Amino acid sequence: MEAELKKNELKNKSFIDKFLNIIEKGGNALPHPATLFAILAVVVIVISGIGGALGWSVDFVGINSKTMKTEEMVISTKSLMTKEGVNYIFTSMVKNFTGFAPLGTVLVAIIGIGIAERSGLMAAILKKVALSTPKKLVTVMVIFLGIMSNVASDAGYVVLPPLAALIFLSFGRHPIAGLAAAFAGVSGGFSANLLIGTIDPLLGGISTEAAKILDPTYEVLPTANWYFMMASTFVIAFLGTLINDKIVEPRLGKYTGDEAIDFQEVTVEEKKALRSAGMATVVMLVLLVPIYFALGKNFLGSGLVPIIVIFFALPGLAYGKSIGTIKNDSDVMGMLTKSMQGMAGYIVLVFFAAQFIAYFGYTNLGTILAVKGADFLETAGIGGIPLVIGF
Repeated sequence: MEAELKKNELKNKSFIDKFLNIIEKGGNALPHPATLFAILAVVVIVISGIGGALGWSVDFVGINSKTMKTEEMVISTKSLMTKEGVNYIFTSMVKNFTGFAPLGTVLVAIIGIGIAERSGLMAAILKKVALSTPKKLVTVMVIFLGIMSNVASDAGYVVLPPLAALIFLSFGRHPIAGLAAAFAGVSGGFSANLLIGTIDPLLGGISTEAAKILDPTYEVLPTANWYFMMASTFVIAFLGTLINDKIVEPRLGKYTGDEAIDFQEVTVEEKKALRSAGMATVVMLVLLVPIYFALGKNFLGSGLVPIIVIFFALPGLAYGKSIGTIKNDSDVMGMLTKSMQGMAGYIVLVFFAAQFIAYFGYTNLGTILAVKGADFLETAGIGGIPLVIGF
């Protein structure tokens, strides 16, 4: 009987439901991201051994990293399964990890963001903005806040979904729709934002490591993707609102649960602390402007991560001191310690990712793959627009 009910349930599901179930099962079946990088590192070692034995190579016109001049170049596969390759694996492991660009930038940035998050500043800002939103703009504002919350790492996941559920319920709407809207904004918009956050130095560092395969001097700044991020913020907010209001919420039906709402407004203490954080932000901007004009454009390039630290740390300190979450330096150090503890999984992931990228660059497989791929696309005669749509 149960088997028959499940069969009928599957028949009644729409194509979208079935497709999403397949995606979910596939995602759950994947190993941990760190394990994936470890597997990829082993795959690179094996493929480099095969490529070295078969003499894989490519010739192309490129820039010589030593002379910085364009010349005809021949790149051959360097095997990691030779005596020299095995020696590289063992002697470069620590350097690959400590020299991996995203490691330092993210850990430094999290110092300032950790203070802003754990002092309560980020939660108070999210609550203040959400509660001040008109009824017609509730969905778009919840999703927008979810997108913006990624500047404070995982704060959006903790604070916004339950708050969004209460806000929706207060307007007579289904609280699950509020949860869905918040989660869509936080997860679906995690790489979009109007500001530079922790994800941007991470992606810039990874791109820099990849670019060094072709040009060791090339550097991808955290601001490289900024214009696309800003445009994506509004696109995701609009599409998320459309899907949530037209598809998700109607499917949930009318909410018939408990109507009691434990809904806390922004307290007087929180408002006072937010004003203190705002004043600290103004003072910080006043001090940064002359420094910018004194140091030039490079100040917003290489110096961006320290700016992120200051931008979040000072308002966070002001808020925490005013609200009482920060009484002395021990409280601040405690917040930083907890923030760094939350980065343990990231550090493990970075270790294996760093080895994979280093091996990929050492073996020249990246260059060979890029040249062969470019030759294939040129031979296939695929235009620029189809390539953009396809990829």
